[in-house]
Amino acid sequence: MVNWYSQDFIVKYTEMDHNLVLKPFSLLNYLQDLASQNAEDLGFGYSFICEKNLAWFLIKYRIEFTDYPVNPNKITVKTQPRGYNKLFAYRDFEIFNDDKLVGKAASMWSLVDVNSRSMIPIESAIPNHPVMRPFEKRDTDLQYGKIRIGDDFEIEKVFEVRYNDLDVNKHTNNGNYIIWAFEPLDYKFKETHKIKTMDIVFKKETKYGDKIISQLSFKDELTTLHRLKNENGDDICLFECVWKEI
Repeated sequence: MVNWYSQDFIVKYTEMDHNLVLKPFSLLNYLQDLASQNAEDLGFGYSFICEKNLAWFLIKYRIEFTDYPVNPNKITVKTQPRGYNKLFAYRDFEIFNDDKLVGKAASMWSLVDVNSRSMIPIESAIPNHPVMRPFEKRDTDLQYGKIRIGDDFEIEKVFEVRYNDLDVNKHTNNGNYIIWAFEPLDYKFKETHKIKTMDIVFKKETKYGDKIISQLSFKDELTTLHRLKNENGDDICLFECVWKEI
């Protein structure tokens, strides 16, 4: 079994809202930064795949909280690569608020050829790696939810991808999607609720200048459905989030 890789993040005031709740954007950036650093240290990170004209793309998240972080001083995130099955690689996370386990996350990734935009079999790109082995399921694995979204949305907002939204691949940093997705939520709702569970499916990349349409509907009083789409109507990202009162 691969050891957990851990990093402490000292939470800044700019990473919390006025209720001192950790901003979801900040949390997703913690997960992404740690995953990137761990992959780099293990030999299949950005510097390795860039030479092969490849890029890692995040496909899915399932995140569950027993207690979403409020007024945190230090967030510790642990991550562990779980291996692959042909086109997808898997990675788990544990989230600690001042040394108390408060959340877990499962993620799915793919390797994409930068020129052809096609997915590349993991084993062919990273052959015989001591860590990147075939995925083995565990009874404790989080289960990805199936996001079912119709065409009836109560609120819609439009955004434009800015230069500051881009990552090292010149595509939108995935943390920005949660900002756009949650923006249509009512102010009062956001200041009185925090995340309990969240499923995210990333469908399509976006680039500088693209128009993003963020749509929101309520599945029930504490479950929200979010769709991000482009001007052509293509889905970019889907969210289902279950909330609880602060």
